[in-house]
Formats: sequence, C-alpha cells, structure tokens
Amino acid sequence: MGSAAVLSGCVDEADIDDERPPGSGGAGGSGGEGGGAPVETCDDPFAGGQLLEELVFTYDGGQPIQVPFNTKLRQGWDARLYTDLAQIDQGQAVTPTEFYYIRTEFPDGIDTAQDPTWADTWSIDVSGLATPRSLTVADLAPLSVDQGVHVMECSGNGGGGGFGLMSAASWAGAPFEAVMDLLDVDAAATRVRIGGFDEHSTPSIGGHSTPGAAWIFTFQELVEARAFFALEMNGAPLNEDHGRPVRLYVPNWYGCTCIKWVNEIEFVDDDAPATSQMQEFASRTHQNGVPSLARDYRPASMDQAAMPVRVERWLVDGEVVHRVVGIMWGGYALAGDRLAVSFGDDVFEPVTVCPAQTTNRTWTLWEHVWRPTAPGRYVVRMAIDDPAVPTYRLDRDWYAREVNVTEV
Repeated sequence: MGSAAVLSGCVDEADIDDERPPGSGGAGGSGGEGGGAPVETCDDPFAGGQLLEELVFTYDGGQPIQVPFNTKLRQGWDARLYTDLAQIDQGQAVTPTEFYYIRTEFPDGIDTAQDPTWADTWSIDVSGLATPRSLTVADLAPLSVDQGVHVMECSGNGGGGGFGLMSAASWAGAPFEAVMDLLDVDAAATRVRIGGFDEHSTPSIGGHSTPGAAWIFTFQELVEARAFFALEMNGAPLNEDHGRPVRLYVPNWYGCTCIKWVNEIEFVDDDAPATSQMQEFASRTHQNGVPSLARDYRPASMDQAAMPVRVERWLVDGEVVHRVVGIMWGGYALAGDRLAVSFGDDVFEPVTVCPAQTTNRTWTLWEHVWRPTAPGRYVVRMAIDDPAVPTYRLDRDWYAREVNVTEV
C-alpha cells in the first residue's frame, strides 16, 4: 500500500481520548501574516511618558534568576541557551537565530572537520513497515515551502531560567505529507518513529539527559499539526545547534518532539515501545505516568498559555504607573479577548491584546496598565476567562511570575 492510502485512512480514525484536542489543529493559520489586512492601530496610554525603570523578576519566593540570557552554557546534552524574553516587542516578535534557545547542542559525534561536505551527503534511513530507502537533503529541498512563524518551547521551561527555553522563528521545510508521498509504506503501519543523531562524547551531568532522540507519532497527529522537515530558519539554512541539515518541526508541540539532526524514519504499528526520549519527557509533557507503549502517550501539544515578559515603571502625566507586557501562545482557538491577569489575589482583570490575536502558531503580545498599591513582591498570574479553553499549565500557575515593585 502506498503512503497516500495510509494517510487518507488515518484521518478517519477516532480521536484520541483526551481533554485536549489531538494534534495542534484549530483556528489561527500557520504564520500569522495579515494576508494584506489593514494593520490595527492601538492607543498607547504611555505616550509622552517617561520610562523610569524595568522591574526585576524573581522565582521560588524571591530567588534571583541566575542564568545569563542569550549566551550558550555548558556542552553536549547539557548545553543550554536561554532567550531573553524581555526583549520581545512588536518590532522583535521573531527571535534572532543567535539568541534562539538551545537545549542540547550539535553532537560532537559528527566530525565536520574530516568531512566539510557532511551536510550535503546527509541521509535519512527509511525502515520498518515500509520499503527501505535513504532520503537525502536533495530529495527534500524541492518540497520545501515557507512555513511561517512558529513558537517553540522546551517542555521543561521554568522560572529558574526566566522561562527562556522558548523562542519564535520563521521556518521553511518539506511538509510531512509531501515526504510521505516519496515513500512506499505498508498498510500495517499506523505510526512513525522519527529519530535524530544524538551522540556526544561528554556524558550528561548526573544523567540529566537520556541518550536517544526519537519520538513516535500517529500519522494523524503529524497531519493535523502540519508537521514538516525544516531545512531553513529565519531565511537561512539551519545552523548546527538547531538541527542542520534537517530537523522535524511539529507546530504547537513541545520542543522535545521536534527532533534535530533527523537521520531515521521508521514505520511501526500500535505495539511499538515508547522511545527513551518519550519516557524521559513523560512528566513534562503531562502523560499519565510513564507508559511503556507509544500508543498510550497523549499528544505532547501545548494548551493555551500566557505570561508577562516585562514590567516597567513609568511616569505619565505626573502619575507613576506600571506597564506590564506579556505574551500568549499555544492552544487551539483564538482566546486573546478572554485573557486576564491577576497580581497576587483572585481578582482577574482583562488585558489589552492589540493588534488582536490572529494565530496560535506563534506568540501574541498583550499589555496591561497596573497601579500597585504598595512596594513589595507580587505574583503575576494569567487565566483565560472561558472554561471551554484547555489551559493545563495556566490552571497550575506554571507561568506565574514574581516581580519586585520598588516604588509606587
């Protein structure tokens, strides 16, 4: 049976039993471009005012954030680069490639010095319940199309790193369905295991990271998410730390599923065991325990989320007011008009989302005018005022941020 028949059959399967919709499909489009629509204008309550200072975020009861932003730390599986989200603004909604977050750097098991043309001769082995073959970059390049701007977040993103394991970029790559058309897949195949080269000479400190980068998906999950094999990022070929020459991108799924240095595509059935990566990230992708079979994993997709990225103190018309700037991302429906913020109590106030949210694929900026009543440490929490919108992490205050107000 050819790949087209496999794909056409999979979309009619029953939806996965989950409180969240399968995959990442939903309103919003793929890139957030306006399609030629007029640009929405927004009133600026801080126009003519004076910026006095940017306040300091803390975490875990007042601890300072220790990591330096926009700088690569450590090596191998433990390499990290934390994006400085405070720099996001209307003019900087796409993260420069050099500041895009890193969670595991380019494997030193690839000897680029000995073979400077390694990326051009890279191959992806197709195996399992399919006719074996090798795919090359030359096979994928003619299929590559603009995929628009997408946000990616590490499933372990947390306050100690300033939530900096998250970035947004514009991508180009070959759609999963187009690549499937190149392959002869057996009718017994129901899932696909996509793996990447993951050999480092330096062990992870304390065994923090498990070797073996691979994830197993149903065909339906990848089709609904509009997954693609990325070849370009921000208008240039992928660099080494971000997956050169090929990485999988599954829009609106956590970064642990977006396999870098893809070198394996294996077609499997419903009895396939979970990969070591799926088991390592089970808790961070909100699974029910650590299932041993891939079929028992929920989609590692992101519910609607939001948080502040910057709090500023201003002097406007003789009054000290605070400007809270934040982002919202993830989810399956446009919920920007129901986004609300709280400052340490259970009173939530609507925020201003302007221009209006048009996509779930990347982040949307919001603002709020805040008048704290006294100096001190405040906990900023977000919520969506709609019980029909799944907000798994918001419901658990995952993105609650502490801020020190110095003066009012």
